[in-house]
Amino acid sequence: MHIFSRYFLLLLFSIFFVLMGQITLQYIPVRTDAAFLQIKQDYIHITPWLIAFFIHVFTSMFVLAAGFTQFSAGILKRYKTIHRTIGKCYVVIILFISGPASFIMALLANGGITSRIAFTSLSLLWMYSTAKAWQTAKAGQYALHRNWMYRSYALTLSAITLRGWKWLLIALFHLRPLDTYKIVAWMGFVPNLLVAEWIIRKRLQKKNIIPVELQLSDTLVAEKFIAD
Repeated sequence: MHIFSRYFLLLLFSIFFVLMGQITLQYIPVRTDAAFLQIKQDYIHITPWLIAFFIHVFTSMFVLAAGFTQFSAGILKRYKTIHRTIGKCYVVIILFISGPASFIMALLANGGITSRIAFTSLSLLWMYSTAKAWQTAKAGQYALHRNWMYRSYALTLSAITLRGWKWLLIALFHLRPLDTYKIVAWMGFVPNLLVAEWIIRKRLQKKNIIPVELQLSDTLVAEKFIAD
């Protein structure tokens, strides 16, 4: 069953990855009247926003693929150098290229203040969780590193889940596009984070591991007890 679910998730990811690729190809060659940009004509004259948009579009495919490989036990065991190299590229692109670009885009997101708060929160959490994944890896705290990578990649997957929720809501409830956008701005990443936290807790329970944060607090309590 575990193998079946793994291959099912791989198939599901592959399907959505291809769909994301088709969306990206709509902007090649670079044009300002394609797809999503058709409803952003009031903003295409804002150079920082337009640059941020194309950066985000053209880097999203790489971070989706790169992040996916980071959870491959086979690559980690047999090709550690490749694992680390791809991981470094993933971190650098999110922290210094795609993450800042998504933040700029969030400031002018469709749907008003609620959508802008959602996408701004998403971009900041994305960069923060990725930075923590990098920090814990550098410190050799690999259990914590994996947990932060779950959170980071859950937010990376919002590029896919946002569109999945949008298609589902429109198909089921026939909502207006703007109303749908206000909803999926939050649904695109909040459920992802909840699933990531569930996976982390499940792994800890399965391995009977006490999180480092709890270990530290227990140590402090013990030290205080001895001192008293």
